[in-house]
Amino acid sequence: MMHKMKYETIHWGMIGVGDVTRKKSAPSFNKIDHSELVAVGSRTPANARKFAAKNRINKCYDDPLQVISDPDVDAVYIATPPGAHAEYALRVIEAGKPVYIEKPMAPTYQECLVINEAAARNNVPVYVAYYRRSLAYFQKVKEILAQEKLGRILALHTDQHFRARPEDFNRASPPWRVVPEISGGGYFHDVGCHALDILFYLFGDPVSVTGSAANLAGIYGPEDTVTALVQLPGGLLLTGNWSFVVPEAHQRDRVYVTGEHGNLSFSVFSFEPIRLEIRGDASLISVEPPEHIQMPFIQTIVDELTGKGTCPSTGISAAATSRAMDEILEGHG
Repeated sequence: MMHKMKYETIHWGMIGVGDVTRKKSAPSFNKIDHSELVAVGSRTPANARKFAAKNRINKCYDDPLQVISDPDVDAVYIATPPGAHAEYALRVIEAGKPVYIEKPMAPTYQECLVINEAAARNNVPVYVAYYRRSLAYFQKVKEILAQEKLGRILALHTDQHFRARPEDFNRASPPWRVVPEISGGGYFHDVGCHALDILFYLFGDPVSVTGSAANLAGIYGPEDTVTALVQLPGGLLLTGNWSFVVPEAHQRDRVYVTGEHGNLSFSVFSFEPIRLEIRGDASLISVEPPEHIQMPFIQTIVDELTGKGTCPSTGISAAATSRAMDEILEGHG
């Protein structure tokens, strides 16, 4: 979806100043050519003012809606927890401005549809922060797959097993990522979406999705353990397992690809070396992540809005990931 207006420089407004903005995303806006972060706002005004002062941003709003209405803001980055994504995205779209939404796009697929329908009506582009699609690490995986040295892909599996975090045990004030009204569910919404999205990018959008979930540790309310079976194009089956309560010594983050002539494995989060084995000949390929993990992806948004390229993660592709998550968790509390 292309916006009718082309820009010389993208003047960004940002809503939310949480952890994700400090190193992963926000510094990128001023390091990319033809891009500038000019305004920030938050429902916690003191945090917004502190962020603006530290990062020398002239405009700081106590009301996030003022970021959207600022005539000097061309596009808006929504960096809030998912529960507020649809509310702000719809306001940005109504203002006729491109919107960049943190992942997951919204807590539910239904909300994603509402956002995309509004975007289509208003001819406004929507981008979602599945930034792994633009990282050199995953571009290398994509290149290896394109060479077809593995032959036909026969099996695909991912494990993401992580320990519970200390804050997870705070029953009086649990972290927002395990409060479904804010996040959409448990850590699967925050972590599993990245794994699903990059695999859909590499192997194609899901044809059918089933899954099951459970709460095994009883630390917090939503699911802490998830399994999935996803049919991908060509009949390829993806199996996935997620646990957010394993002992620290048993943490694992890996995707396993098995082909006729060999196998390939890589991580989703840890950037451990890509391992490629063809007919018994194995090699390790290291690709380091950038200083600001979202910067290559934000570059693609700026390129698209200035008419120089295309962004690989839109509201349409992100909605497919949210739909898959909903279908995996369907029927679980």
